[in-house]
Amino acid sequence: MIRTLDILAAFFGLLCLWPILVIVSIIGFFDTGSPIFVQERVGRNKKPFKLVKFRTMTIETKSVASHLASTTSITKFGLTLRKTKIDELPQLINVLKGEMSLVGPRPNLFNQEELISERDALGVYDVLPGITGLAQVQNIDMSTPSLLAKTDKKMIDTLTVQSYFQYIIMTVTGSGSGDAVK
Repeated sequence: MIRTLDILAAFFGLLCLWPILVIVSIIGFFDTGSPIFVQERVGRNKKPFKLVKFRTMTIETKSVASHLASTTSITKFGLTLRKTKIDELPQLINVLKGEMSLVGPRPNLFNQEELISERDALGVYDVLPGITGLAQVQNIDMSTPSLLAKTDKKMIDTLTVQSYFQYIIMTVTGSGSGDAVK
């Protein structure tokens, strides 16, 4: 049921939001010269996949978890994209491809070994990673691996169609900052 909702929401989201995607891409080209950011992340069953986002930081920024990145790396346009969460919209492509869900644990980098260990022990990698979820709306980021893994597990164990939509609505209306740069 959730996968069907993911496909429908991602398809209609991309269909309806394509003008925004094009405009952001054009502005992003002038902002950084490279509006799309692609990064290898840990997916379901710990398989790698390429996460797609709008670039919000300068091209020279090191590939680290958001909470470890410097705020000086974020461009002015990137700050707007992050505040409005528009930078996440290209991930609808990952959802359509079956690499992500709209709701699930945020995908981490392979160099986040402590988080991988905590999540692995709780079976968090048994599900698709998501664009948003319980941790994001509760402002729990990857700087607290144990708490994040436990929150992810709680969400997985209690996810219903109602909570699926609740997390999406909370995210769209501005609840939580999830993996914000500190």
